[in-house]
Amino acid sequence: MNFFSYKVEHDYGLAPNPFGKYCTLAVCKPSIRKNKNLSIGDWVIGTGTRNLNRINHLIYAMRVSERLTFNEYWRDIRFSYKKPNVNGSLVQIFGDNFYHKNENSVWTQEISAHSFVDKEKHTQTDTSGENVLISEEFYYLGRKSRLIPVGLREICNKGRDMKYKGISEELGLEFISWVKSNFDIGINADPINWIDFENEMNQLTLFD
Repeated sequence: MNFFSYKVEHDYGLAPNPFGKYCTLAVCKPSIRKNKNLSIGDWVIGTGTRNLNRINHLIYAMRVSERLTFNEYWRDIRFSYKKPNVNGSLVQIFGDNFYHKNENSVWTQEISAHSFVDKEKHTQTDTSGENVLISEEFYYLGRKSRLIPVGLREICNKGRDMKYKGISEELGLEFISWVKSNFDIGINADPINWIDFENEMNQLTLFD
């Protein structure tokens, strides 16, 4: 069993997308999604950053139960609710099911949270990952992120991308045991960066 750990720079409910029955990783982190050493049953772990003011915090952990291509993900009716609606609720705005290939095998990016800034760059990066990771066993903490105990912090990636080779199975299993003992399975709180939208709404109220 492998454990893939990386730092979450932004937490909008897009990567990962924890909503509904499934937690999915469909955009960002292509090095994990296409990794030849990732197998069904492995864990993906996202920890906090200075950008989120949550260094060494657990943001989420998901056990990979399926791995789909983008076209499989797009066509699968189980994940229709993850297709974004940028005029909808925050859950709908940050839907992650928006890549597929057209009849000419050209990538299509439906209107989404990745469409408004650096669209082409996002498309190139995201689709280089080849796969969408699906999880039915996940622990998403969001703004209720918890500081990881000192003895388990070796799980955290200190570099720019991700790590798994430096995480022993013993450490990984001990870390997952801590997660299962302290948190409810599924969504424990809203995404951290949703507070940005709450602040915007408060300002509109103040100056309306």
